[in-house]
Amino acid sequence: MPTVVAFETLTELFLNLRKKYEGTQKTAFARKPTNDSDYETISWDQVSEDVNTMAAYLVRHGVEAGDRVALLSENRYEWAVVDLALQLIGGINVSLYTSLPPNQCEYILQDSEAKVFFVSTGIQLKKASQVFDNCEHLNQVIAFDTPNIESYLDDPYVKLYEEAMSEGLKIFPKEEQEIHDRSKSITPEDLATLIYTSGTTGKPKGVMLTHRNIVSNIKAAHQRIGINDDDRCLSFLPLCHSFERTAGYYAMMAGGAEIYYAESVDTVAANMTEAHPTIIISVPRLFEKIYNLVAKSIEEGTVVKKKIFEWAQNVGQKYADGKRGLVSIQKKLADKLVFDKLKERTGGRIRFFVSGGAALQAEIGQFFMAAGLHIIEGYGLTETSPVMCCNTYGDEKMGTVGKVLPGVTVAIQRLEDSTIISELSGEDYPTDQSSEQGEILCKGPNVMEGYWKKEEETREMVDEEGYLHTGDVGKFVDGKLKITDRIKHMILNAGGKNIYPGPIEDMFKTSKWIDQLVVVGEKQPYMAALIVPDFEALEAHAEEQGIEYDAIEELLEKEEIQNIYRKETRSRSRELASHEKIRDFRLVSNEFTVETGELTPTLKIKRRIVEDKYGHLIDDIFSD
Repeated sequence: MPTVVAFETLTELFLNLRKKYEGTQKTAFARKPTNDSDYETISWDQVSEDVNTMAAYLVRHGVEAGDRVALLSENRYEWAVVDLALQLIGGINVSLYTSLPPNQCEYILQDSEAKVFFVSTGIQLKKASQVFDNCEHLNQVIAFDTPNIESYLDDPYVKLYEEAMSEGLKIFPKEEQEIHDRSKSITPEDLATLIYTSGTTGKPKGVMLTHRNIVSNIKAAHQRIGINDDDRCLSFLPLCHSFERTAGYYAMMAGGAEIYYAESVDTVAANMTEAHPTIIISVPRLFEKIYNLVAKSIEEGTVVKKKIFEWAQNVGQKYADGKRGLVSIQKKLADKLVFDKLKERTGGRIRFFVSGGAALQAEIGQFFMAAGLHIIEGYGLTETSPVMCCNTYGDEKMGTVGKVLPGVTVAIQRLEDSTIISELSGEDYPTDQSSEQGEILCKGPNVMEGYWKKEEETREMVDEEGYLHTGDVGKFVDGKLKITDRIKHMILNAGGKNIYPGPIEDMFKTSKWIDQLVVVGEKQPYMAALIVPDFEALEAHAEEQGIEYDAIEELLEKEEIQNIYRKETRSRSRELASHEKIRDFRLVSNEFTVETGELTPTLKIKRRIVEDKYGHLIDDIFSD
């Protein structure tokens, strides 16, 4: 589907959108001023004025074309204003995860040589105050919110966003020509952003993405996925990650869709029913939680309720597979009895979800499809702007990440001898492709310019032929890409067998007893697992069975609880090869989270951190 305006740069995207919607009162963004308030909409006319105002302020305070400006903020309207102002004057957006500690913020600020630092809350302003003196290029910090501790505002380099906007509004007439001239000079080859990788294997690297990189990805995605100006997206994944930046922000704007900001990741369930989105961009964790809540409800229900649900699932699956006639009549009844309740919990207007950032288990995707809630799964890296492949509406194949995007080429390279064994471009139709798996490579206009100030690391990632090496393992299945795992996640057991933990871990995601699971067993005679229980299910079971305990650690040690997980691991391991089976486990009493360091901001497991933190449990498993 074409974009609503023509553009070759992100600057042109903004300029042409504001021209198209000028005077129409068309909603661009929406936010909740307070927890108890309704959503407040913001028109494109207001966005245009606010972006001009911020652009004037930045120009007056010495931000030149090519200068880096950093943002440490949750998803919110002010983030978009700053970003669009930077695109207008040729600045480079450097966004940071709000979960980063001060020392990592300091590293990125120093490495990018950022001049101005925007922060959201008082918590983030405190970080900025701690590192400011160590960042020689930084000359100003601008806070979106007034901090509770107002002494932070005593520093001469700190200014409130409202003050900056007030100044910008006054000086805009004097800076208008400069802003106009800069906006006309921006080319597709200019850098638009530095997106720093999460740094799970060392210091973060700044991925250099040009206007061409991102724009090519937006346009290619629009050819695969229909987004229009009747759509509304709920934004909650971090905008400092390339998935949300391209798919949930720029691509939505390019389709004329409205962007509603969730108050936080924790309020997504409530915000869905308030915002009534038609599209939600998410990582699989959201779908896993919804699936497990529904499964738990059915498990605790009556025999009749279970029978009705199983029947509805069967009908929904037949309908999703294209069967009609009597199935159509049955589907209406299944919706009324079962699925409409689920749709109401998502706001009642969902056209489709988009899933990325990690693999979505096929069983969970099929559950949503049967309910009439389409999930379009895609795949890519920050270094590919980010989308390389995606399924299309009505042609979803669960367990794959879909076809290669137009303009992009994806190849499979054999791990043993680096021979390319399969290759497809977005313009190819499926041909006889090898089913052999190997490393996934990518070539195209979406591939990054390189890593900021890291030429050697860039050469390691992108070879002389222009192929970017993803580090992921996969293969083509009927012209669609299937991801197996990460090369660096591969476990080599004591018998010399290569084992990919990802697919094994996916098998356990539908268990009502398991919240998170990490497979371990490097150089060991068998595989084992660290398991974070679903504490809500476990505590409910303990109450029902009259099991007494003072602390969760005590509950996990009880034999009847251990037996639940012995049964669960044995049952689900039956489908695995002998060397893949989970032979032992240890229960972990704390959830893996971003805040405690075991998860990346996009909720992927940091295996090295988990293995270090819980090394004593792993040692205990294999001590014999």
